[in-house]
This record gives sequence, C-alpha cells and structure tokens, in this order.
Amino acid sequence: MADELEGVWQPVYAEHEGEEAPRMMLDKMELELTGGKYTVRFGGVAADQGSYLVDPEGLTMLGLTGPNAGRTIPCLFKFAGGVLSICYGLGGTRPQEHATAKGQPLYLANYQRKEMQVNR
Repeated sequence: MADELEGVWQPVYAEHEGEEAPRMMLDKMELELTGGKYTVRFGGVAADQGSYLVDPEGLTMLGLTGPNAGRTIPCLFKFAGGVLSICYGLGGTRPQEHATAKGQPLYLANYQRKEMQVNR
C-alpha cells in the first residue's frame, strides 16, 4: 500500500477541528510522498519536510524541518475513488476515524493525485 501513496497530491478538501479550510489555501498547497520522505509545499516553496512510515495501523509522519520539526504525527489514511484521505493526529494520538470536531487536534485532508508536467 505504500507504493500507492507515492506521488504529488493536491488537496481538494480539508478541515481542522471541524472547520473547513479556505479553498485558496488548498489551491496553493501540495503534498509529495516519495521513498519514505514527505514535502508540503505552499506556492511551490517547501514549507514542511520529513519522513513517513506505513504500518498496519496507518501512516506516521516524522517532521524534520518547518512547523512540524521534531513532531511525530500518527495518521489514518484510505483511498476512495481516486481520492487519498489522510486524517492527521496533530496532538500525537492516532485518529479513530476520518473526521474532525471542535476541540480535537485533528486535521483531515482529501487529495487528488497531480498530473506530472513533462517538459518537451
């Protein structure tokens, strides 16, 4: 299942503690997962980098640089109709479901795979 995660992903929906993220923020963001490393970019600039592990319980992200440096973020992930859904446990506890609510340190994002640009 780790191979399915590899690629560049564009968020199409996100929410934090039950509040939907602004569309203009999502349009500028992308998540790249390659070879056990992750990079979050805003406007093409790397803002957060680290590594990730896939295990039977889900996905665990380990922040190296950026706002999540030194943090371990346990996640749930699933695929549904070409969409990758990741629920991030920002408080250090793995989420129990793909949902957020006020007062819970959870971030949910649904991503579509970005088409790779080929220079000709």
